[in-house]
Amino acid sequence: MRRPLGYPLLLLLMPLLLSVVPGCQTVAVVTSAGADIAAGTGVITRNQAESIKKSSQAAGKAFEEFTPENEYYIGRTIAANILSKYKAYQNMGPNQYINLIGQTVAQASDKPETFKGYHFLIMDTDEINAFATPGGLILVSRGLLRCCKSEDALAAVLAHEIGHVQLGHGMGAIRGSRYTSLGKIAGVELAKNLGGAQLAQAAEIFDGTVGDIMKNMVDNGYQSSQEYDADKAAVTILKRVGYNPTALKDMLEQMDRQLGANSGGFGKTHPKPHDRLQNIEPLLKGLGSSKETSARKARFSKVMRGV
Repeated sequence: MRRPLGYPLLLLLMPLLLSVVPGCQTVAVVTSAGADIAAGTGVITRNQAESIKKSSQAAGKAFEEFTPENEYYIGRTIAANILSKYKAYQNMGPNQYINLIGQTVAQASDKPETFKGYHFLIMDTDEINAFATPGGLILVSRGLLRCCKSEDALAAVLAHEIGHVQLGHGMGAIRGSRYTSLGKIAGVELAKNLGGAQLAQAAEIFDGTVGDIMKNMVDNGYQSSQEYDADKAAVTILKRVGYNPTALKDMLEQMDRQLGANSGGFGKTHPKPHDRLQNIEPLLKGLGSSKETSARKARFSKVMRGV
């Protein structure tokens, strides 16, 4: 039988389709259709087509959406990896304080609930940095806390990190890595008609995904556009909960002054504070300067002294 030239080309292009089109049903439908066409034109046997279709269904299941519980355990694993580099600060007073403020701020976000809730922890390092893992585990360095001159500024830092969680930035990175890996596996299956052993490698790829994402968060940070979006989310959250959003501006200005001698942390993985200030400036018009109440000032000074 003469084989139309277009069908082998379709099989060669199938990995590209799989790598760019998300969704388990799309993967299964596209792959099964390609297998049926190839079998019908003699490119592969019917048995080979059935093998490919079964493989596509197995791969498709791996494309299902993460559950909140999945997010929590992925985030916890990432946090554990980060804390192997940045040790936890052992002073319970400040840790309890940032959890009190963080929980309050989180309730005003678009994602007030996560599986097992939000958790906040101080990292014992002078580096100016913070991390927001999937599921709401938020780590903030002592160096970054020193840039906060008021409780409102502290709330602004935590609101920014909560913004990353509610916008799904961490999970977005994980999904991208996962789709690429599965696309490659499905591509090999289609091109070489390998069996279940190839799909079994997916488990190994997933095992390494958390480590890859953790490395990306620590070494590269989120995209600039994602940082700007988290700042915008923070402004909205702070307005809702009653903190003055202009404290975010105060904190960024303080960071800008301190980052000159600190090339790591935020200085390495975040846009320049000056650029972030330009992006939030239109949102702060008419809000006035940041003025804290006497009660906030007193408890902030008491708890954060020495951090």
